[in-house]
Formats: sequence, structure tokens, C-alpha cells
Amino acid sequence: MAIIAGERVSGTMMSEFAFTVPETVTFEEAIALTQSILDRMQAGELSPDAIAAAISELVKTKNGARGFFVNYLTSESTIADNPSQEVVQALQSNPDTVSELLVKNLAMSATMAITHRRNDNHQMAEGSDRVRSRTARIIELVKLPQVYQQAQSLLESAITGEGEYKPFLAKWGYDAEQRQVISEELQQILN
Repeated sequence: MAIIAGERVSGTMMSEFAFTVPETVTFEEAIALTQSILDRMQAGELSPDAIAAAISELVKTKNGARGFFVNYLTSESTIADNPSQEVVQALQSNPDTVSELLVKNLAMSATMAITHRRNDNHQMAEGSDRVRSRTARIIELVKLPQVYQQAQSLLESAITGEGEYKPFLAKWGYDAEQRQVISEELQQILN
């Protein structure tokens, strides 16, 4: 269990606070912890070091990273539109898990936008577009070789229907148009 400490600024008074990231953090706990981090970031209550430490602890596990991305990428706050250097550094601390999730989030958000538009739910489509845009921006900033390796593997599967990501594509039942959008998104980050 990691205890993350920081400074809370209230008016002109500073007090310390701490929160913990359990070693076996659940997906739900990670979502809640991410919300707490985002709220404190928005309020200016976390130092850059505390932000980096907290997010680094979260993304150490797949559940933690999944919960972080679900909350961070879908947040109504604009804080996720321009990730800070602390967020980028924290994500770079676990490149394998982070890379896989970034590539999958890019694909899933792009395809969900299509699904929502097909269902005439333009508000949900805009939300999916925002997640796709935020994910692409993070990919650009983290510059992890693993992201490009994962992206290449998913691109090959999207084009051929075979390979490492065949089970992922089959699980979600992506049709030809959705696989085409996945390919286009991945080609943009690979170029």
C-alpha cells in the first residue's frame, strides 16, 4: 500500500493530507482515487510531485491504470485536455500497461463515436470524440515505443482480421467501417 502525501492549500493556510493506493487496487477503487486526484488537481491542492506519485502508483496495476483512464479520459473537467508534465511522467512509469490501454482506448473511443452517430446520439458521440482526442494527445506526449508497437499490432489485426488483436476485435464485434476507423486513427499516430 502506497501512501501519497501532499499539501492542501486553503486560503493562505497549508495543511497536509494523505491518501493510499492499495497494492491490489480494484477498478472501482481506482476510479474513485482518480476522481480524488482530479478534484485536488483542479483545486490546486496537489504539488507536482504528489500528482506524479499518485498517478504512478495507480498505473502500476492494470486495474489501477484502467480506472485512471476511464475517469481521466471521460472527465468533464478540461484538465485532461492538456495533460501536465507530471501526468505524462507518471504514465511513462509503467509503459507496458499504459501503452496497451492507450491503444485500446483510441480504438474503442473512435468506434464508439460511430456507434453513437448510427444511433443518432450526437452528445454521446461528442463524448467519444473527446476521449479519442485526449487519448491521441497523451500518446503524442508520452512518446513510448511500446505504444507504437501496440498500435502496429492492432493496425495489422484491423486490416487483416488476424494477429495479436484478433480476439480484441472479435470481442467487440467491430464491423468493416469500425475497423477502417481504427486503422485510420492508428495510421495517424504511426506517421
